[in-house]
Amino acid sequence: MGQELNKIGIEVLRIVSIRDREEEIMEAVDNAMKRVNIVLVTGGLGPTKDDITKQTLCKYFHTELIFSEEVFENVKRVLAGKIPMNALNKSQAMVPKDCTVINNPVGSASVSWFEKDNKVLVSMPGVPQEMTAVMTESVLPKLREKFQTDVIMHRTFLVQHYPESILAEKLEPWETALPESIKLAYLPKLGIIRLRLTGRGQNKIEVESALNDEQAKLEAILGDDIFSEEDIPLEVIVGELLKKKNLTVSTAESCTGGSIAARLTSIAGSSEYFNGGIVAYSNEVKMNLLHVSPETLEVYGAVSEQTVIEMVKGAMKALKTDCAVATSGIAGPGGGTPEKPVGTVWIAAGYKNEIRTYRQETNRGRAMNIERAGNNALLILRDLLK
Repeated sequence: MGQELNKIGIEVLRIVSIRDREEEIMEAVDNAMKRVNIVLVTGGLGPTKDDITKQTLCKYFHTELIFSEEVFENVKRVLAGKIPMNALNKSQAMVPKDCTVINNPVGSASVSWFEKDNKVLVSMPGVPQEMTAVMTESVLPKLREKFQTDVIMHRTFLVQHYPESILAEKLEPWETALPESIKLAYLPKLGIIRLRLTGRGQNKIEVESALNDEQAKLEAILGDDIFSEEDIPLEVIVGELLKKKNLTVSTAESCTGGSIAARLTSIAGSSEYFNGGIVAYSNEVKMNLLHVSPETLEVYGAVSEQTVIEMVKGAMKALKTDCAVATSGIAGPGGGTPEKPVGTVWIAAGYKNEIRTYRQETNRGRAMNIERAGNNALLILRDLLK
């Protein structure tokens, strides 16, 4: 919702999540109506007793629910051949009297558009698919028609090799000199920092020109540490690179448990470049399927640079690929030692005769350790292929 609103020049100031309680809904709506021009509400429009948004909004706007034959016909159309009509479903045709009602093309819960003191509140279904449909087809066009808005444009850059504080220090002179119409936001992920430049103004050409100028300055400062100028997932970036070079990839994962393979195969068309993966959680699997030598495991341990190097080689050989990534580590919460504390993960990426390795040592909890290792593995592979 926020992204689509930005595209038509509407800035999101606050996002609030509340329970299905009348007093909480009333308070949240009242606070929002005092602060902003547009309030968008989702959820609580179903036929069951806990869905009280319509009734509560009627109380707030001093109106009542009435039966709408037009909405009832839409409910019958949506439910036809799927769900039998009963009293609860019929109650979906009860709508606030003093509002503009918009039919839902993919669901039974209609949209209520209220106006008060030149401000707008729109109540929409909470089901994401339904919200997306009514926003796209009805709400956004009506908002664009009613409100004169500024142009808001974003540029997002994905940056590697920097902790957030070090990056902020490096960019401080440039950031301080940014024109008033352009703002910079740091949006860190695990092992990656997203930099988002936002330009705002009344003239699209002027906003775009100002963003172009600042983008050129940023690229001159960071160079190749900007690995993408689109806010897209790493697995998409790596997949496109593999397709472009007509290469295949495999994975050999221990502590990441197949999550890197899952990310790579989540992309449509990944069968063009992904051959397969081996989740080698135990030493026996590392030895039997990836041909990691018993001596390596005995001398250096499973969590070691030597082991992930052999895992990469074993994956490329076993799965017949041009390149591979491997991980082995201690994701936590237990299992760490003074020499290898929780959060230690060895990562390797190989392509042809070159293998690069990286020791990850930050402990942010099991889930974050695993996600960071996946990001680092894909970043190393990308750099290697480039």
